[in-house]
Amino acid sequence: MLFSVVIPMYNERDVAADTLRRLTSTLETDAEAGGWRYELLFSDDGSTDGSGDIVREEVARLILRHGTVGTVRGEENRGKGAAVRLGMLTSRGDWRIFTDCDLAYGPETVSAMLTAAAEQNAAVLTGSRAIAPDGYAGYSPLRRLASRVYLRILSAAAGFRHTDSQCGIKGFRADAAEALFSRAETDGWAFDFEILMLADRLGYSVSEYPVRVLETRRASKVRLVRDSVRMLREVTRIRRRLGKLPQTEGHL
Repeated sequence: MLFSVVIPMYNERDVAADTLRRLTSTLETDAEAGGWRYELLFSDDGSTDGSGDIVREEVARLILRHGTVGTVRGEENRGKGAAVRLGMLTSRGDWRIFTDCDLAYGPETVSAMLTAAAEQNAAVLTGSRAIAPDGYAGYSPLRRLASRVYLRILSAAAGFRHTDSQCGIKGFRADAAEALFSRAETDGWAFDFEILMLADRLGYSVSEYPVRVLETRRASKVRLVRDSVRMLREVTRIRRRLGKLPQTEGHL
């Protein structure tokens, strides 16, 4: 069994090498114990700070027994959605997961969610801070409140009841990843909504996995009022487009 981990990356030279070392250390240990293999793929969204070179230089120093590390690069900076889409459609794993380059949920959660997805045969397994007792532990009280309000507004607009649609870690069975990301078109932050709306539309079940924010190595880029308005427009556009797709039922 092959697991794929996709890391969208844009100008992440400050954390890329550390992320690579931490993830491969965890994946090597868990792959040996679980009898599986992995590929770690950094999807470079047109970085201009040499992030890709840093990853490749670090890979040359590693000795990996159970997996591989690679990079794929977009020609220009288009947005996180574009980087995740490129990585998901390039990767080859039986189950595929993406998470942010700052590893806010920790490397152990990446491995645990992949294992859980395989054991459950989950089509889509999305992390949720909302269903974990201490899911927002790494956030300040103000950021915690802003995040909850932001998610409630946008989830209501999207028309579904997933508790944490914007959580930055999500896993997919290979067939679901191919079906969803080959149809996705959103390059920016609203891509999470598009993927979950596509899953609902195409009949893929979405399960949730409790996750905890361990640390945030970057300041939040979300501005509650401005970004809520922008995202509401995006969600409306996505719903209009997806409404033209035939609805499917019966996927696991």
